[in-house]
Amino acid sequence: MNKAESKYFGTAARMDEALIECLEKKDFEYITVKEICEKAGVNRSTFYLHYETVADLLNECVEYTNNKCFQRYGADMTDVKMRLSSERPEDSIFISPEYLEPYLDFIRQNRRLYRVVLSHQDIFRTQNTFSKIFDEVFSPAMDRFNVSESEKQYVARFYLGGLTSVVREWVENDCADPAEMITDLCMRCVRGWGD
Repeated sequence: MNKAESKYFGTAARMDEALIECLEKKDFEYITVKEICEKAGVNRSTFYLHYETVADLLNECVEYTNNKCFQRYGADMTDVKMRLSSERPEDSIFISPEYLEPYLDFIRQNRRLYRVVLSHQDIFRTQNTFSKIFDEVFSPAMDRFNVSESEKQYVARFYLGGLTSVVREWVENDCADPAEMITDLCMRCVRGWGD
């Protein structure tokens, strides 16, 4: 990355951080460009050089965060799809340390952001992220278990709803418990307490 790119990304990161700080205190529709610029230490012309609206900044922040999270797995979606089609069905269970611990580690490191995301799911378009993950990951995994098309949405909602609730509680407690404990808890909830 050259010096100009580094400066651009540094400025963008400061504006992302300023937006998150504003969202901790007020609803999205009341956040102004002026507030973001003041918190980020940039002038309005710099903001408008990067974005047309605060919504554009939000979109970039969401995209950047999602990409950072997916990078934890060291694979792109194509690799995941290939793996799902070739491995044994029992190896396609996502409630496992292999999948949960990188996710929980990312959340712990970005817990401030996740507090905001979990309290503003509508503006962070978590439904869009869920749809992408459903189409590219969960649906092919459920195919391996012969889950019918009419049941897939319910099964995915069950898993993601439970996981989201556990993560919300964990984040509200400032991620005080070890990620390994949360992983083990989720696995026991899904697989049964006697295992």
